[in-house]
Amino acid sequence: MKKGWIIALLLLLVGGIGAYVWYSRLRNEADSEGGAYDGTLKPRVELSRFDFTDFSDETISMNMYLLIDNPLPIEFKARKVNYSFYVNGQELVSDSYEKVVSLKSKDSTTIALPAKLKATKMTEVLKDLEQRGVDSTNYRLRTTFDLDVPILGERTFTVDKTLRLPTYHIPQFKVDEIDYGKLSLKAMDVAAKVNIINKNKFPYNITDTHYTITIDGKQIAEGDQPEPILIKKQSTTPVVFPVMVKPGQAIGLLPKALFDKKDTPIEIAFRCKILDKNNNPMFQHSKFVTTIRGTLADFTKKK
Repeated sequence: MKKGWIIALLLLLVGGIGAYVWYSRLRNEADSEGGAYDGTLKPRVELSRFDFTDFSDETISMNMYLLIDNPLPIEFKARKVNYSFYVNGQELVSDSYEKVVSLKSKDSTTIALPAKLKATKMTEVLKDLEQRGVDSTNYRLRTTFDLDVPILGERTFTVDKTLRLPTYHIPQFKVDEIDYGKLSLKAMDVAAKVNIINKNKFPYNITDTHYTITIDGKQIAEGDQPEPILIKKQSTTPVVFPVMVKPGQAIGLLPKALFDKKDTPIEIAFRCKILDKNNNPMFQHSKFVTTIRGTLADFTKKK
């Protein structure tokens, strides 16, 4: 009996030493990675880029792409991810990702965290930075994971990352005029004259631009501009997007375009990709979607 206890104690001691060696090895690996692991034995979490999916007067919708890397020899599985996003110390997003995140050992994945920002609050933050002439600011992401499988005894863990990046002002698309060109019973030439406002202290290109024009609830035309368009820094760049209304669709619009501009709603939707000349990974190849709404009278200049 006494011998059995000695063997059990020896096995427990060996197991403890093995666990300590395993833990120390993983911690050393984490430390050797530098700041990405923050000196702790946890999965690495980084904010890789943004996609701006919709803009309105009240809300800015976007996706924040989160890169998760699992250095552990066991599977990482989280039931939920709680996240908060800050710009210049101001919390702009607080939400949860309700889908299960499962990641095998030594593997990585990217998840898209949907976020809705209040446009007024975002505008206030950017306006404050603009007035103070701040070239760069802090972007902070705080994430908390609820784990299905404990990692070193933890059921939850939190990653708080702050990056110092250039202050980013969101592009503004403003329709200056809708030029109807030639009107006929078969077709109608339409050109949207758009001003793209860039308040940033750096230029960028937009590319793969696609746009649609909807008048009185009916999409009448769409067009593409695949070539890059240079948007100059701290300036307004005028761009003309030409389209032609498909034959037969112009007939019902002729009376409205000529005689009922004030009461005829129009929507012009744009989507494109942003190419940052400085290759900033946060914004490089980010998608941008916005819709401009008004009436025909708003976008028609008096001759």
